[in-house]
Amino acid sequence: MQTTQAQTLPAVPARPRKGVRTTATVTAVRSLTPHTIRVTLGGEALAGADPTPFTDRYVKLVMAEPAESEGRPVLRTYTIRRVTADGWDIDVVTHGDEGYGGPWAQRVRPGDEVSFVGPGGDYAPSPDAPWHLLVGDESALPAVVAACEALPDGAVAYVFAEVADASEEQEIVSAADVHVTWVHRSAGASLVDVVQAAALPDGVPHTFLHGEAGCVRDLRRWARATLGVPRELLSASGYWRRGRDDEHWRAEKAEWRAAVEQDDLVLSAR
Repeated sequence: MQTTQAQTLPAVPARPRKGVRTTATVTAVRSLTPHTIRVTLGGEALAGADPTPFTDRYVKLVMAEPAESEGRPVLRTYTIRRVTADGWDIDVVTHGDEGYGGPWAQRVRPGDEVSFVGPGGDYAPSPDAPWHLLVGDESALPAVVAACEALPDGAVAYVFAEVADASEEQEIVSAADVHVTWVHRSAGASLVDVVQAAALPDGVPHTFLHGEAGCVRDLRRWARATLGVPRELLSASGYWRRGRDDEHWRAEKAEWRAAVEQDDLVLSAR
C-alpha cells in the first residue's frame, strides 16, 4: 500500500462545556465514494485550538431544531475525519432519503452554517502496542483511517473494513505496516467470520472495534476470550444497531452496555 510519513495529529478546540453549541460554516462538499460525502467545516469558531490525542474525535451535529423535531433538537454523532488548515472534514454515509445525516450531507452547500456540540473522543493507538487491530464498517471508517494515519513507521496494524462493495473502498495511507482486508456485503461476507478466521500476529493487540452493535459485541467477546485483550487495550462502541433507527438505538444503548458488562463477568468466572 502507499505510505507516507507519520502525521502528527492536528489540534482541535478543547471540548466545550456539556451541551454548549458551536456554529461553523460549511466550506466544501465533495463525494468520496458513491455513498460517502465529505463535508468540510471552517470559520472563526474552529480557530484557537488546543491539542487532543484522540483519533476517534467526534462532534454531535444539529440536524433539526426543536420546532422541526417535536420539542428537542435532533443530534447525530460524526467522527472528525481530519483537521487541516482548511477546517474539519466530516465524512457522512448516505442511504438515499433515509434518516437525517445522509439527506443533510446531500443538500448542504458551501456557505451554509451548521451547529454542533463537542468535540469529544476516547481512543488513540498506543505506540507501545505490539500490533493494532482495527475493525469497523462505513460508520467507523473515518476513525479507522485516522488511526492508521497516526501510526508511526515500524508499527503494525491489521484492518478489517466492511463496505457495500468495491466502489466504497477508500485509500488508507500510513507510515506503518498496515494490512487491509475489505469485506463486501454484496458478496455475502460476514465481518465477524472474516476477522475470526484471519491469520493474525502473536501478542496482544491494541484493539478498536466500532460499528454495528451486534457485530461489535460478538467481536469484543472474541477479542477478550481468544486474543486475551484486556479492557484497557480495547475500544468497543456500537454506533448503530441493525433494525433500529438512531432514536430507538439510543434508547437501547444502556441495555447493550449492560450486556457487554455481563459478557466480561462471564469471562471472569471461567
